[in-house]
Amino acid sequence: MKSPADYLAPHVFEARRPRRELQPVVGYADALRAVEQALADAEKYKYLLMRALRRHADEVALAAAPASSPLAAPETPVLPMYPAGLPLAA
Repeated sequence: MKSPADYLAPHVFEARRPRRELQPVVGYADALRAVEQALADAEKYKYLLMRALRRHADEVALAAAPASSPLAAPETPVLPMYPAGLPLAA
């Protein structure tokens, strides 16, 4: 993935301001092109990320598929929380 400076690097030129050193400058149209390119790359990365997440979710679902369903009989018996012979609270 590119850094923000990588998008602007080909469009930068140096300009001298009065009584100052050379400073990097980017034209408005060049900056717009760089932003559009960055957004297009972001869409591509988003697509690749979503595809990887879907593939991972499918793998996890396949690995979890053999587990028993909630409608099946439980493997261990369900026991009451308190024994039957205890007095009820008042």
